[in-house]
Amino acid sequence: ATPMLRMLFLFSTLSLIASAEDFYAYLPSPTGQGLQMFAGHEVDGKLRLTEDKRITLGFAANVAAVHLRLRLIYVGSRDGAEDAVPGAVLSVDQNGRFSGHENITVNHGYCFMSLDRTNQYLLGVDYFGGHVDVFSLNASGLPTRRVAALDEGRKNAHCVWTSPDNQYVYVPYVKDTNGLFQYRFDVRNGSLSPLTPKNAEPPAGTGPRHLTYHPTLPVLYFSNEQHLGVSVYRADKNGQLKVIQICDAVDNTQSKEGVSSSDILISQDGRFLFAGIRGHKQDFDWISRYQILDDGRIRLLGLTKADKIPWGFTLTPDGRYLLATAFEGGTLTAWKIESDGDLTKAASVKCDKRVMDVVTMGAGK
Repeated sequence: ATPMLRMLFLFSTLSLIASAEDFYAYLPSPTGQGLQMFAGHEVDGKLRLTEDKRITLGFAANVAAVHLRLRLIYVGSRDGAEDAVPGAVLSVDQNGRFSGHENITVNHGYCFMSLDRTNQYLLGVDYFGGHVDVFSLNASGLPTRRVAALDEGRKNAHCVWTSPDNQYVYVPYVKDTNGLFQYRFDVRNGSLSPLTPKNAEPPAGTGPRHLTYHPTLPVLYFSNEQHLGVSVYRADKNGQLKVIQICDAVDNTQSKEGVSSSDILISQDGRFLFAGIRGHKQDFDWISRYQILDDGRIRLLGLTKADKIPWGFTLTPDGRYLLATAFEGGTLTAWKIESDGDLTKAASVKCDKRVMDVVTMGAGK
């Protein structure tokens, strides 16, 4: 081959290596009574998002969680009678395409769902009543029975995740019920036992909402719904959380009337953190960006303008893009995460309004 042909071959090979992984984004839609699927792939180095399919489930779908090994998507609703709230478990094939679903019934309407680190249990938290439920999963990934149920007598619980070692569970509460409850998680039976003290007592007015874990350090990050910033906590070996930093996203001159934080996520390499800011009553919709320092503390990098009411966040499977839904804007937007933590808008597509969550799965794997 000529030198020119060798150069072209090398360039094309490097381009393939650098290209993003194809993926599907799945959006639970309360107005669409089901799930919207969007395909993501790069063409000539540019990401494209296209609507692929709508799956009708017959209920107002609000939240989703993913079982990657079994390629399942759990979809829940915030609405329904106690002990009779509709949900569904969707199956997708190795290419990420929908292949069927089973309807399920759960005990409460959930604003957040997650799986434990062993994928043996499904956890759900109820915003309106503050309940936390844990369901065991059978070998097919379907919920079988509720093995744990908590009612702390507080409303506005907003998130539930097991710790990376699967030994603890933390449940943050927003607004006036400002709290951060801590439990030991027993993977043998799914039970939750309160730590002493049970409440980590977040600083007044912060309203911890969603959380994410540092990939290597015993550090947790909470988006502060009321405070408009991020709280950083260190986890002791006994599971107790201690606040080590509160990082403001805006200065004291910015009006916080009708403004609140939403989702939060960390880059796969643990270098950057991103959290949403929603301008419910004013034009103030942003993604706040933070650098994560060596000790786990953070430094504000700046704000990136977002579509109206950025709500649900996730990463693409390869970690190169942040996906965000706009609750009132009715868009799904992909932001490329740059090497310095900046966000570059890469693609955007119209979706249903009022979407609160988004999950992804790789295509062709």
